[in-house]
Amino acid sequence: MDLTLAHSRNTEPLVKFVGVEKSYDGHTLAVRGLTLEIARAEFLTLLGPSGSGKTTTLNMLAGFERPTRGEILLGGKPVDRLPPYERNIGMVFQNYALFPHMTVGENVAFPLSVRGMRRAEIAERVRRALEMVRLEAFAGRRPAQLSGGQQQRIALARALVFEPSLVLMDEPLGALDKKLREQMQIEIKLLHERFGLTVLYVTHDQSEALTMSDRIAVFHDGRVVQLGTPDLLYSSPSDAFVAGFIGENNLLAGIVDAIADRCVRVALDAGFFVTATPVGDLQRRAPIIVAIRPESVRISASSVGDENTSRAQVTSRIYLGDHQRLLTDVGNGHTINVKVPADTDVAAGALIFLSWKTADCRAFPVSAAAARALQQANPE
Repeated sequence: MDLTLAHSRNTEPLVKFVGVEKSYDGHTLAVRGLTLEIARAEFLTLLGPSGSGKTTTLNMLAGFERPTRGEILLGGKPVDRLPPYERNIGMVFQNYALFPHMTVGENVAFPLSVRGMRRAEIAERVRRALEMVRLEAFAGRRPAQLSGGQQQRIALARALVFEPSLVLMDEPLGALDKKLREQMQIEIKLLHERFGLTVLYVTHDQSEALTMSDRIAVFHDGRVVQLGTPDLLYSSPSDAFVAGFIGENNLLAGIVDAIADRCVRVALDAGFFVTATPVGDLQRRAPIIVAIRPESVRISASSVGDENTSRAQVTSRIYLGDHQRLLTDVGNGHTINVKVPADTDVAAGALIFLSWKTADCRAFPVSAAAARALQQANPE
């Protein structure tokens, strides 16, 4: 898959991975054939499950790991053999890595001190960095006197204080509670936009990636399986793995019954036929996976003759404040999850009809990754 398109064609990319691979044992590849560009001032997120290769990719760029094959360019120059401290890269980790015996100001000043900067300039840069994260009043405190969110903002200030060309963030919000994590997502995104930072962000949280990123690179088994804007990945996943990993999707197994007019008719294991938009190479009688997002499914008390209609029984209601989730049984033990307004009055046990448009229903070839996604979506 060619991933060489830069985010902007008008400027030279800040970072280039060219045919990069990484093996720890000489046989198994943690990262496979990675060719990827990061534009200046871009917020690019590496997204994927544990063990997919995203953190290894970040560590190779940071200088903590060396590629087995390929080349990494920063500002047009190879950095494969440069030590981390010569790459002018800021790092923010999940565990903050603040020095407990130092004050907040001393922690932020540390990268400048080791670079031999003059004391007056250090003081001014520390002041600006703390002002940037709105913690200038905390310069004299110790890290233990701060909340988790404040410590993470100090770690961010320390990563930015020496004005790096690139900031790498490895699961930086993973230790925070949900509300604080969402607040910090907005804080980081605003800093990125205000100061034109170039950010490479690593996470396994797809909601976080959708919220913060200019583009997302979805990793699986050491490869980038799709690269694009958040809305593109959400609306047009390239395969069943991405469809199951980005956002919520109902994944149903079936067999291709017919292909015509850019549509595919599918005999679902659930016991009824649907029409879907084909993605990839589909053959008649081949096993496939159909994906329908919960918000694309409509409910009614009777069949209304839509493109795809199925009788279903509501098995459970989940109230989520601004909406409800209905879990419905559509036959043979198969479930379709439906997102409905919070005031929808449908009781558990009710018989209803589900319907959705062919354009909102995608059919993917079955692969090992797709089969695993289906198993996770419909456990025995």
